[in-house]
Amino acid sequence: MFVRFFAAAAAATGVEEQAVDLAAVAGSRPYTLADLSELLVTSFPVSASGHTPPLAEILTRCSFLLNEVSTRDLTATLKSGDVVDVLPPFAGG
Repeated sequence: MFVRFFAAAAAATGVEEQAVDLAAVAGSRPYTLADLSELLVTSFPVSASGHTPPLAEILTRCSFLLNEVSTRDLTATLKSGDVVDVLPPFAGG
């Protein structure tokens, strides 16, 4: 599975994309978007940018795309080939 970070989420993590080995983190149990959020907060506990809050704070305002489809369902089950986009609110329009 791949996680792609945009805008403030990318600034907070210091990366634009992160591979996640679901077999390693989930074993045989279902792995949800909520589980992934917890993993990301643990993986990136402090902001990589002095001007951006930590990812834990940013995630509370983010929306997600799961395989290019918007979702707010944190109970959505993830699979190894999935792509999750982390989208903070964007200014402008």
